[in-house]
Amino acid sequence: MSLNESASAIFSESPGKIALRTLARDKRSWISLSILGTIILLALFAPLYAHIIAKTDPFASTLNATITLHGKTISVLEPSTTGLGLGVTPIGPTWNIHKYFLGADGQGRDVMARLLYGSRNTLFIGTSAGLITIILSLLIGLIAGYRRGWVDAVLSRILDVIWAFPVYLLAISLSVVLLTSGLKIGFLHFGPGSMALPITIIGVVYIPYVARPIRGQVLAMREREFVRAAVGTGAKHSTIVFREILPNVMPAVLVFIPIMIALSMLTESALSFLSIGVQPPSASWGTIINDGLALLYTRPIVALAPGLMIVLTAAALNLYGDAVRDALDPKTRARGD
Repeated sequence: MSLNESASAIFSESPGKIALRTLARDKRSWISLSILGTIILLALFAPLYAHIIAKTDPFASTLNATITLHGKTISVLEPSTTGLGLGVTPIGPTWNIHKYFLGADGQGRDVMARLLYGSRNTLFIGTSAGLITIILSLLIGLIAGYRRGWVDAVLSRILDVIWAFPVYLLAISLSVVLLTSGLKIGFLHFGPGSMALPITIIGVVYIPYVARPIRGQVLAMREREFVRAAVGTGAKHSTIVFREILPNVMPAVLVFIPIMIALSMLTESALSFLSIGVQPPSASWGTIINDGLALLYTRPIVALAPGLMIVLTAAALNLYGDAVRDALDPKTRARGD
């Protein structure tokens, strides 16, 4: 192939393919995806571990349970040896994959089994809420930025009202109210213990943080020459939005996705820690940290294990978000090349 043909092939390659190739070469993307893939795989195998390997029910209290370890019969909840000797102390990590690998919590439940099941709920809620935020924010940003006028004014004021509340205070207030009454939207009704409640609450409270920058980009894009040319030729509004504006806004949206999933996951963990997120007998990383709060001095692993999972997942998502951002930025790609 001649030099001119090579140059022609390079310049004719779509920006999307160039970004994907850059992302594939970025070590950060491989590291973060490896961490996330491992965590997701462990979450998927939660039933296998609980019911086949450990043979335990992670949601049932086992106050009088015993196990045989190294030829000795040991109580899962042992009499306390600290202070006045009141209460019980859960068994610590056995490092035996078949028997309380990470020990037990205050109710004699297998911490490892609950950690794996909690991963499923935390990841599901965080991902669902993050995607709801992205989809609704993109829709609002496109409508407000493109239509402008009174439509933009109304939508912007609604965003300002939500923006005015501290995000955690708003999420906590909504959770406390909806946990007692449930949520009814048209023909849809979510009970007080429904998983849809934290998903909806978290998905809504973060909308202004994503919709406002998208709206700003759409407003700027609305004044570009190619959009004015499309308007001048009499193209339909839907055609202009989906063919001209949306493709140019999508890079920013793609960068927001891992960041919003991480933020939603952290918010869910905070709400569950306060007992206003995932409700018993279900588990999430936040509820497990709450379970281990009273055991910090005797069995710190109960709270440390889910805390470490939160840190690893959030760090991996943010690392992947940085890799996506750099892959979509032509200036960064040029420096990398």
